Amino acid sequence: MNQSGMVTESLPVVVIACKVFQHLLDKYLADDQRANLTFLEYGLHRVPGKLTQAVQEKIDTIQDPSLVLLGYGLCGNGLDGVQARGHTLLIPRADDCIAILLGSRAEYLREFASEPGTYYLTKGWLEAGSDPLKEYKEYEEKYGAEQAEWLMDQQYQNYRRLVLVAHDPADLEHYRPRALEVANFCERWGMRYEEKLGSDRLIRRLARFAANPGSADAEFLVIPPGGTIQQRDFLDV
Repeated sequence: MNQSGMVTESLPVVVIACKVFQHLLDKYLADDQRANLTFLEYGLHRVPGKLTQAVQEKIDTIQDPSLVLLGYGLCGNGLDGVQARGHTLLIPRADDCIAILLGSRAEYLREFASEPGTYYLTKGWLEAGSDPLKEYKEYEEKYGAEQAEWLMDQQYQNYRRLVLVAHDPADLEHYRPRALEVANFCERWGMRYEEKLGSDRLIRRLARFAANPGSADAEFLVIPPGGTIQQRDFLDV
């Protein structure tokens, strides 16, 4: 279900979001909207089933009917199956955090059409230790170098670009050394390294609609009480 569950009454606001958006939500949410925030660890993205469970558990702890802002995209189906219970959910209609970091799903799709073989690095992924270099080291320790290289080739041989995306120049500068280590490793597949400043547009809009979710447009999902987030809700925007 998408926009058919519009909200007209005022509800207390609860925020459950990936920690990668913490500084932006702290910046754009009103003081009263920041009263109940929960930021979940980046690493949950690595196992979508754990993300589903963690988000659901947080929703289930909310006692009074609330407007729950989810600072996530579909995230590898990590939100698929999450139930609203007695609450209303408001979610960016985005494939994953990259679309949110770029400012829109449309921008994400433009990037994909131009450079489909792109692997994105973010400060969240780098801090969580989720990148090809870290992955290789884990495989090597577990399986040995030869098997690790084979596994990595199967996953990354079709990528042609590695992009560090951040919201401000300070973050680009701070995470560049680690990103360049990953880029040097990824040269074995012919990946070239780029950096890109993203946009806080979707996060700003999410914060704005917290005050009036009934005005949310097709860039957002509004899941009414008793509803369930489904993969198809995020398609064909």
